[in-house]
Amino acid sequence: MRRLLHMPLDPASRMIRIALAEKGLPAEFEEARPWEAGERIAAANPAGTIPVLIDETTDDAESAIAPGSVALEYLEERYPSPSLFPSGAPARAETRRLVAWFTQKFERDVIDLIVRERIDKRLMRRGQPDYDLLRAGLEALDWHMDYFAWLIDRRNWFAGDAYTAADIAAAGYISCVDYVDGVPWDRFPAVKEWYARIKSRPALRPILRDRVDGMPPPRHYADPDF
Repeated sequence: MRRLLHMPLDPASRMIRIALAEKGLPAEFEEARPWEAGERIAAANPAGTIPVLIDETTDDAESAIAPGSVALEYLEERYPSPSLFPSGAPARAETRRLVAWFTQKFERDVIDLIVRERIDKRLMRRGQPDYDLLRAGLEALDWHMDYFAWLIDRRNWFAGDAYTAADIAAAGYISCVDYVDGVPWDRFPAVKEWYARIKSRPALRPILRDRVDGMPPPRHYADPDF
């Protein structure tokens, strides 16, 4: 059985969980916090980061795949149906560009300053979040949301006319910010409508059941109709 070392409110982990669900691939999910399970994670991924996808190969051995963007590509290559990438080199390149946008730029600009401060710091029992960092993250989020609205005004989905890995990445990352009620949905109706469609997909239901003890999400969090 394939396994995923993950954290419930880690956006890249969510991205892989959604991709597994969309492809109908069962997996065991093992929660592994890097600050508590460093050796266990490092044994599978020397970089010491999550998520780590551990999959059985044809010779009954195991392969550990990380980081999340590589695991996403691996799932597409090894289990190509249903496809999460569009046909045609330009469309596939656009999908990869947007996956990289979330796993690199959005991670750095928004997740590190909002989700890591609000959630990871609480789990690590390291006191209150740094409100200057939170403010900077929210300012960066506005800029990203403007860009996302521009994209979705011109396309049915993030990368084009079809639901792809770009939408999966976006869902994994944006859902974590939404958990801490950080997304100003009313100012970005096009992105809100896209996210309502995303929340209606069966692959999102387990994601939206995730909870952090003592930190409930906003009332709209799991409601596909907001």
